[in-house]
Amino acid sequence: MESDPETLTVVAEQVAVEAAELVRDAYESMLAGERVAVDTKSSETDVVTAVDTASERLVRERLAQRRPGDAVLGEEEGTDGGSQRSASGVTWVVDPIDGTVNFLYGLPWFAVSVAAQIDGVSVAGAVVEPVSGRRWTATRGRGAWLDGRALRVSEPASLDVALLATGFAYSSERRERQARFAASILGRVRDLRRQGSAALDLCAVGAGWIDAYAEHGLSRWDWAAGALVASEAGAVVTLPGEAPELGDDAITAAAPSIAAPLREALRECGAGEV
Repeated sequence: MESDPETLTVVAEQVAVEAAELVRDAYESMLAGERVAVDTKSSETDVVTAVDTASERLVRERLAQRRPGDAVLGEEEGTDGGSQRSASGVTWVVDPIDGTVNFLYGLPWFAVSVAAQIDGVSVAGAVVEPVSGRRWTATRGRGAWLDGRALRVSEPASLDVALLATGFAYSSERRERQARFAASILGRVRDLRRQGSAALDLCAVGAGWIDAYAEHGLSRWDWAAGALVASEAGAVVTLPGEAPELGDDAITAAAPSIAAPLREALRECGAGEV
């Protein structure tokens, strides 16, 4: 069974597209008045729907057919066999709906995210938007694409004209710290965006739709595919644990022209205390 990154990217895209079709059908049914079963996880604002569960199970079924023996780490059902190691060395990291709250509100900014990692490093990924049908893909060392068009990050002249995206935690206590941080960094950039999907924010950096992104508290499935898209499009990416001065669970992605000044501004604005 081949595990080269290009082959894995094809599988990631095919599986993500199938799951996105399931999510799109459920979304359209919901907009037509059909009730969607909802539960909560870490807090009342941290929601999971029956559609999240169905989407992940479909991804697991398809991966089992195409890549038997690979491990799967999913947001809703954890890791197959309780371990992230597999005989092939490949672990699939799955977010069945990144942006579940947006999904529930009918806001069409959510996606299915599927990435293949080897030794904890993303080598292939796909982020597929159910409503628009857009397909973001990336292969380590080979580039990133939106519907087959090569992506390249923006080139802002300075930090003060850069558009920065971020997100907030489910814990109200941490949200208060994040609000103080956001108020501080807002004076250093053009503006802030909070769109509700980490995977799509990272992809947007890759497309040049925003200049940078910074957030705390993400799980591996939130960033595994999107961070690869951003990186392969030329962004400077720091993953959780790589920039301790910004916080152990901070992730950033930025156009190279502002990466260094952004990192310093984040530190000065208290990212490490978030």
